[in-house]
Amino acid sequence: MPYSPRTSAGARAEAEAFAQRCACAIASTPVASPCINICQIDERNGLCRGCRRTLDEIQAWSLYDDDERRALWQQLLQRGQS
Repeated sequence: MPYSPRTSAGARAEAEAFAQRCACAIASTPVASPCINICQIDERNGLCRGCRRTLDEIQAWSLYDDDERRALWQQLLQRGQS
């Protein structure tokens, strides 16, 4: 299925839901993976459309400790707001 841009209301709802996921993941131990099984790399920005991580971040996730995972979640939250 091709990627289609969201409406502004849809994008806003998606951003709010993502922010809630970020907050829950950052507070959890162990830190949950951002993966939501929508694994499509956007050619324009190099980010996964599902979790907003780069390929390098996806590959490194299993090597990260909880502090590094929380830091990445913070970055993902910032990416979701831009």
